[in-house]
Amino acid sequence: MAKHYEALQRAEEERRRRVSGEPPAVKPVQWDTTPETAPKPKTRLRDHLKRTPRPRPVAPSRIRSRERADDGANEMNKRRISLLQPDSYAAEQFRTLRARIDSIATERPIKTLAITSANPDEGKSTGAINLAAVTSMGVGRKVLLIDCDLRRPKVHTSLGIEPRSGLGEILLGQARFDDAVVKADGLDLDVLPVRTPPPNPSELLASPEMRELLDEVKERYDQIILDTPACLGLPDAKTVTELCDGIILVVRADVTPRVDMAAVLEILDRRRVLGTLLNGAEISRQQYGYY
Repeated sequence: MAKHYEALQRAEEERRRRVSGEPPAVKPVQWDTTPETAPKPKTRLRDHLKRTPRPRPVAPSRIRSRERADDGANEMNKRRISLLQPDSYAAEQFRTLRARIDSIATERPIKTLAITSANPDEGKSTGAINLAAVTSMGVGRKVLLIDCDLRRPKVHTSLGIEPRSGLGEILLGQARFDDAVVKADGLDLDVLPVRTPPPNPSELLASPEMRELLDEVKERYDQIILDTPACLGLPDAKTVTELCDGIILVVRADVTPRVDMAAVLEILDRRRVLGTLLNGAEISRQQYGYY
């Protein structure tokens, strides 16, 4: 009965709407708002960057500083190759140089020996340090290496020495020789380094105190090797070489101009020049057998 009643009621409502002209009722649509799957959690940008870090670019200035540091370490190792690689071909060449100097010393006294070059960065410090190292290896020989480059000293950094005082302080009367001289690590070699470059290097090297210092150390050592500044443009090298028994000129292969070497020979006393030392030459190992 209920179904019949509902049908009659719907028919009656439909009849009234037709009479009154009302639009038919529209049954509201029930939308299904239930999600098919659970929503994914939102990923924050900060968490994403933590999981996948981006490589930080290296500044060009840092790259250049690293390259300069590597170049500096290589140059420092070259200056002491006789210590680091005593059996190398380069070390043998310095022993040959020592033998030639000893041969000349049989004819004339060569107790003080200056090492110089025409221009900076041609290898004079390399020659002085390695020659002093192999000379100190001789049995019963007392050797002193003096850094006379009061402008750009390199001996103490090359040998890893921390000077308490140096040549400048001695010449200024601020220190004694015994307080300034240092023993090189791993060698029977005494070193007189430069601690602080003075404001008047040329005047100090030409002073009577410099001559007195050399006279004093001649009584103590068998061989004294002096690393002098570059010759051209400065009076320092000429001043020091005139106090020495012999001079060795360092020439860098494919770098030192011939005209500069001719100018150096015009400046220095040729009677003191023992010869030249070629630095930086490319030599094939096959030419020298087991060497």
